[in-house]
Amino acid sequence: MITVIDLGISNIGSVSKALRYIGIEHVVSDTPAKIRKADKIIFPGVGNFSEAVKRMESLRIRDILKERVLANKVPLLGICLGMQLLATYGEEGGGAKGLNFIKGRVMFHRASQHGLRLPHIGWNEVDCRDIRLFDDINNKSCFYFVHSYEFITDEPVKVGYTNYGCDFVSVIQKDNIIGIQFHPEKSQKVGLKIFANFCKGKI
Repeated sequence: MITVIDLGISNIGSVSKALRYIGIEHVVSDTPAKIRKADKIIFPGVGNFSEAVKRMESLRIRDILKERVLANKVPLLGICLGMQLLATYGEEGGGAKGLNFIKGRVMFHRASQHGLRLPHIGWNEVDCRDIRLFDDINNKSCFYFVHSYEFITDEPVKVGYTNYGCDFVSVIQKDNIIGIQFHPEKSQKVGLKIFANFCKGKI
């Protein structure tokens, strides 16, 4: 079963609607028991890094995620804030320790240094090669973004890039763990294809 994690601060309704539209059975849950039974995990997110970490702790799902994703190699797709939470540390909201699934830091987007508006909102190209999640999607297809922070990697992993004042990591993959900074649930046909590929095991 595919489990969509609900921290109570995410756009779960839009993600669930997109999955239903393409016929993907799933459950939405914030309970360790259901996460432990997941065959695949989708971790959406909209909101504040530090607040999301507090909610993970209060729901007691951090250790369950480590068990399922790191030990049992269950595929995980992190979306936007869900991708950022994969990092070692995030500075938003005063700073907090992330899941440390992929070594790196989540910092205020460098676009601010180039006079560009943040949050970064809108459609932008994703330059992504050799990542199976993008099978049958044209390279440099456009996806929808809403974010003010970016993931700075501290280890060699597969990545894809988007340019917004500078090239930033918009896709990141390490083994069974993949993160995307954009919102597939808001990215029309190409976004639905991302969900379909993940649910079919293309990771």
